[in-house]
Amino acid sequence: AGLVGGGASALNQFLERDQDARMRRTKGRPVPAGRIQAWEAIVFGSTLGVVGLTELAVFTTPLAAVLAALTLISYVGIYTPLKRVTTLNTHIGAISGALPALIGWAAATGALDIVAWSIFLVVYLWQIPHFLAIAWIYKEDYERGGFQMLPLADPDGRVTGRQSVLGALALIPVSLLPSVADRAGMIYFAGAIVLGLLFTRRAIAFALQPDGNTARLLMRGSLLYLPALLTLLCLDWIG
Repeated sequence: AGLVGGGASALNQFLERDQDARMRRTKGRPVPAGRIQAWEAIVFGSTLGVVGLTELAVFTTPLAAVLAALTLISYVGIYTPLKRVTTLNTHIGAISGALPALIGWAAATGALDIVAWSIFLVVYLWQIPHFLAIAWIYKEDYERGGFQMLPLADPDGRVTGRQSVLGALALIPVSLLPSVADRAGMIYFAGAIVLGLLFTRRAIAFALQPDGNTARLLMRGSLLYLPALLTLLCLDWIG
């Protein structure tokens, strides 16, 4: 899955090399900076993708390989071009970003159950406030790059803030599904609620006053929330 993800990222950087060159945040990437030629990025990304898919098909399960292929196709072939077309790209790209959770589960078990889908939904929903916060912080940069990000079409931040809050709020019931399905205990259940409420608090603060400071606090909160939640789930299983 890591090889396929790396391949998708390399191909994405090839396709967006001109846009990346215009953005301060990305102009130092290998392709726009000229350290790697465009054809080298294509060969490297394609090789990683093929090797990753082959490894999953041979050494894990066919389902994992199919999901990895879907990740590669959706990220490179759908999400990447849509970033220059519609502000909905964040929601569509979040599907590609959440599929690796299913790949790992399918590789280990050969099937997908309620826990696998709950983790998929958690990662999907988590990306909404996470990437909207990033898009708000770097909205001028995205404008220079020609990307259609929601904050550019929402200068007062009302829609961006509302979507961030809705995404954070939706995480709370979704994150409780492992406990509801009797696949996690009360410690995880309580911890998931606390983490969800803390994350939602950051999203509400951003919605009430959308600016660079609240957006950065929301982004940092997102970087703490997801690993904390998944660590708590793993510890619950180990215990």
